Amino acid sequence: MKNIIFILLFTVVQTAFANNILTENQKLATTCKIWGFLKYYHPNVANGSKNWDEQLFTILPQVEKAQTKEDFLLILENWINSLGEVKETTPIAQPKDVEYFDKNFDLSWVTNSKILSKSLSKKLKFIEKNRYKGKQYYVQYDLYSGNILQFNNEVKYADFKLTDKNLHILTLFRYWNYVEYFFPYKYQMDQKWDITLEKMIPLFMAAKNEDDFYNAMQRLTVKLNDSHVVFYKHSDPDSNKILNYFPAKCKIIDEKIVVTEIRADSLAEAQNIKIGTVITKINDKTIKEIIAENRDLIAASNVSFYLDRLTESVLSGYSDTVKLEFLQDGKYITKTINWYNEHDSHRNEYKKGAKIKKEKFKVLDNNIGYVDMEILQVKNVPDMIETLQSTKAIIFDIRNHPKDTNYAIAEYLNPEPKEFVKFIDPDLSFPGRYIWRNGIETCGRINLDYYKGKVILLVNEKSISHSEYTAMCLKVAPNATIIGSQTAGADGANARFHVMKGFQTSFTCYGVFYPNIKETQRIGIVPDIEVKPTIKGIQEGKDEILDCALQFIETGK
Repeated sequence: MKNIIFILLFTVVQTAFANNILTENQKLATTCKIWGFLKYYHPNVANGSKNWDEQLFTILPQVEKAQTKEDFLLILENWINSLGEVKETTPIAQPKDVEYFDKNFDLSWVTNSKILSKSLSKKLKFIEKNRYKGKQYYVQYDLYSGNILQFNNEVKYADFKLTDKNLHILTLFRYWNYVEYFFPYKYQMDQKWDITLEKMIPLFMAAKNEDDFYNAMQRLTVKLNDSHVVFYKHSDPDSNKILNYFPAKCKIIDEKIVVTEIRADSLAEAQNIKIGTVITKINDKTIKEIIAENRDLIAASNVSFYLDRLTESVLSGYSDTVKLEFLQDGKYITKTINWYNEHDSHRNEYKKGAKIKKEKFKVLDNNIGYVDMEILQVKNVPDMIETLQSTKAIIFDIRNHPKDTNYAIAEYLNPEPKEFVKFIDPDLSFPGRYIWRNGIETCGRINLDYYKGKVILLVNEKSISHSEYTAMCLKVAPNATIIGSQTAGADGANARFHVMKGFQTSFTCYGVFYPNIKETQRIGIVPDIEVKPTIKGIQEGKDEILDCALQFIETGK
């Protein structure tokens, strides 16, 4: 009996002791959250009066030495106390004309009793209620500036050393909190952002060189599931590495890579590469294997855009040659071919006049108008409408990046103004919260002489950001139909910023929704008629999306 009691008592003591221990990951994750919260909420920090990076560097050794949960939490409380008094202020009343969007907002962690003490939670809640009311020092948001969302006043560390663990942690903490408070689609990520933090800390701590650090940052940014996200480092001027390319554009279809456009005629011909050529392996790896192994390395809102960006990535490299397996006439043939530098591999694109000059708009057979939205400019819109006014349909090809022509075009397509989009913007007075922008954006004007024919919009994975916005705008026209495949799923403006010296990244900085609050992020612009290119169609020189549009105009199906 005594032995049983002893075992029970020992178990209770061990459990209590275990509950008093926090892992290194837990300590750093909690420190990251509190450091970011204070950066944007504490009146004596958000105003820029503290060297906030140095504050982190000072606290990190203490956090590392903390052996118990009590020790760790006491360090955090003493740190907060050292920042100066937070005065109790009059409760901030919610403006009557402000409507909040709260799917993205979550400060529930400040009351997490599994990690934080009651007294620490109470301090954090008090700071939230009496938060900084002035102009944020570390973040700026201006719809009318060249770069809408900016993280200014951050030290860039010109002598950034990739062996400095403190700078590794600082970079992770900075970026994680940028996203935590100022990325509008955090709630749509595949993996909760808190879990991402916990999983990324070991990667950043283990980074021993530039490649390790770059890999960790790349994997972190990919977790946003945002097609606007890019992450790259500025090239080292002393580096001898030269990126080489395949002399053609390609597309992944049915787990095969298919050549869709030749970029350098003579180089492609020398390698027997032509439109419709099918590649089944790259350096002995199947395309299926390549698709699977790169998912954590390439940012994308959805699979369609991932495959498009993956194609560009795997058809370039730092070696001079690449081993490819081709499928030709039912047989698999393996060849080693040359990569080429950018100028040579993109020769068709660099040669002026080498390609037939594209027409901004034209009349196709059967009195059907066609507009290339990539080259049409606002000044061309009146002439375009005049030329195509009597056609029975106009096809607007948005499988590209339009030049801000959507509002000008919409004036000719609608009999009256039409609502087509709502926005959310970050509320810098309450970091992490978003507010609905006043009103619903409209396009078009009173116009009894509007275009009466069918309006067809062509989209695919190349339709990203402003392309998607353009499709939303033109879709409200009478008799408008979207034909094609899933778009990139990254509507709204793209914020670009340096997260640390030599490392630049970006993400979507405000939210875009249909008037009925339906989301576009990750989903993209959903076609009314879905059409995807096939290998057979490409080999036969067809544009199957355009062909479907022409058929729909004639038959209605």
